[in-house]
Order: sequence, then structure tokens, then C-alpha cells
Amino acid sequence: MGPKTRLGFYRSPIHEGHTVKKLVIISHTDHQKTAAGEIVGWGPTVTEINYLAGFWDEVVHVACFEDGPPKGSSLPYEKMNIRLESIPPFGGKRFLDKLSIITNAPQILSTVKKALKGATHVQLRLPMGIGVFLLPYFTFRDRNAYAFWVKYANNWKQKNPPAGYAFQRWFLNRNLAGCKTTINGFWDDQPVHCVSFENPSLRISDLDSGRLALAHKTFNPPYTFTFIGRMEDEKGVTRILDALRSLDPEMIDRVHFIGDGNRNAEYVANASFLGEKVRFHGYQKGDVIRAVLSASHFFLLPTTASEGFPKVVAEACCYGCIPIVSDTSSIPHYVKHGQNGFVWDAGGTVAFMDVLASAVTEKKDRLNIIANNGGTLAEKFTLERYHSRLNTEIFNA
Repeated sequence: MGPKTRLGFYRSPIHEGHTVKKLVIISHTDHQKTAAGEIVGWGPTVTEINYLAGFWDEVVHVACFEDGPPKGSSLPYEKMNIRLESIPPFGGKRFLDKLSIITNAPQILSTVKKALKGATHVQLRLPMGIGVFLLPYFTFRDRNAYAFWVKYANNWKQKNPPAGYAFQRWFLNRNLAGCKTTINGFWDDQPVHCVSFENPSLRISDLDSGRLALAHKTFNPPYTFTFIGRMEDEKGVTRILDALRSLDPEMIDRVHFIGDGNRNAEYVANASFLGEKVRFHGYQKGDVIRAVLSASHFFLLPTTASEGFPKVVAEACCYGCIPIVSDTSSIPHYVKHGQNGFVWDAGGTVAFMDVLASAVTEKKDRLNIIANNGGTLAEKFTLERYHSRLNTEIFNA
């Protein structure tokens, strides 16, 4: 079991007549401890919580703590009013791993109940293994004291999802929990309580930096290409290598792979045809990612994995890096082929390598327009806009 201490926890001074605002977030975000004893967690989630903590007196994150070294993308909490209430890791591919969802249920429910004391706002982030019992728990719990909403971050229209995910989506679709649910994308049969929400990862200051990066970018070959994500075939790594192999080598300046996975050595070997043009970075923090995207022309993500809307697509657009992506889930709701990016039909007859070849042979002026349109898309994915929409569309403030 992980740390239960209030690591650096600070409660804002409470003035007379002031209602203490307490946000509780429940997720499966993995946390680890650095050699110096600092608790860190998955960067995108921690970044979001660091921002939200500026609007609440207390923020409690109920999430997983695991033994082992931090991942390269992990970040610390920056604000003193954030507290981690740790729960054990759960789920996995093996039967015993899946059984841990049930065996750890009493401990997890106890931790959640403790965290909810004094809460004014509660967010449950789904889908996750323990969602199968947390959704019913919140359904039958008295929630008059706080605003409760669910953030469903996966593909809302995933075909043949795992049984636990299918149950959670069925539960939310019918609004059995009596709450608003934020989802990725815009769907024809979307229930009224399901609100289309962009998954934030940018600040307004990032938009300014992105405009500057684009102003200094010229769309002339040879080009720099970047992939960011889990290093696996489902995310499209082999498709990318095959597509790059089909290009004229003179069209390629640099290729960056940012991420990690069990098949890294195989991918490095398969990328040998690129010679010194390719670099495998492993997981990296935001400053490195921003620098790479600023120097890149195209962002490649021909994923067939179950996605909501990958935050990194918006980040690429922000820095003038044109996305060449698949039509998975809600991605084509935002990235429009030939307008602000290029979209590969993963179930169609046109190969990804053909979409890539078409993109790199577009005229310079056209690519500049597409990159600028991507910057406009990125404006939807700021944390500032996210918080504003929470107030007006979820809390009705």
C-alpha cells in the first residue's frame, strides 16, 4: 500500500462565511516515488490537477500507488493543497490481476468514503476496472452535499469493448447514476446528459508559444516526423515505419519516436534503414515534447487502439505540427482531412503510406494553411477553456 500522508498538504486560509471548496478526483492514474521520496504521477493527469487546484481550497486525488521507478512522463504535484489518497494498483491481463479488482474493493471503497468527507465537487474518471462497483456506489449514495460528474475518457462508440467497459458505458448511457457525463466527440444518438468535452492539455501561454513556432517553420522538404505515444503496433508504430520506408529518403530529415513499450528493441532494429535520421527518446516530459513538436512538420498517429481523443494531437496542432492520423473514435470530429490535418480511413482500402505520401507532396502554401488551421483547433483544448466549461455546463455556476 502506498503513502497515506498529507505530503506537503496545505489548507488555504478560510475566512468567515467562506464555504470550503473541496474537489475529489477518483482515477486509476499510476503514481510512484522518486529516489528523493517525492510522489509523482502520470504527467497529463497531474498537469490537469495542478491547474484545477488553483480554484479549490482542497483537492484530493484517489489514485493508484505502485512500487517501482517513476516513468519518464511522470510529474510532481505543484500546489500544496493537493493530497494523494493512494489505493493499490488493480487489473491486468492475468486472471489474478483481474481478481484484484474484487479483492481490493473493500479497501478502495473505504478510501473513497474517507476522501469524500467535506467534498463539494467529485469527479469519477472512467472507464477503469473499479468503475464496475464505484458507479453503483455513487448511484445509491446520498450526493446532496456535492456536485458529481463522470469523465469518460475512452472511445464512447468502441466496438466490442471489454465487459467492464461495456457495463460502465451502458450504465452511463442510461444515466442510472443521475449525473452529467463528459465524453469525447459528438454523436448522433448522444443522450442529453452526455456533454461533449475536449480533453485539455494546453495553456493559453502554449498557444502563444505555438504561434511563434509556426511563424519560424517552413514547409519545404526534407521534413521532420514525430510519433508520441505507447510504442506498440496498435498505436501504429509499424505502419509508420513501413510508410517512411516507402518515401524517397530525400524527403526525410528527422524522425522522432517519443514513448516506450515492450517491443522497443524490435522497432529500433526495424528503423535501421533511417540510419542517423531516427531517434527513440523514450518517455519525455512536456518541455522536450514541446521542443520536438516545434521542430517537426508532421505528427504521425495511425492508431487503431481504443482512444477517446489523444491529447497529443491537439498539442501537435498547437506547435504547427500537422497531424496525419487515423479516423479512430472522435479524432475525425476534430481533424478534418485537408483542412487542419490528414485523416487515414483505418477500415478503408487506401493504405496509410499513401496518405502520408499525399501529405508530403502538398504545396508549401497549402501546408502552411493547414498548419495555421491546426492552431485554431488547438484553442479548444486549453485548461482555461476546460475550467470555464465546467462552471457553465457541469456546475451551472
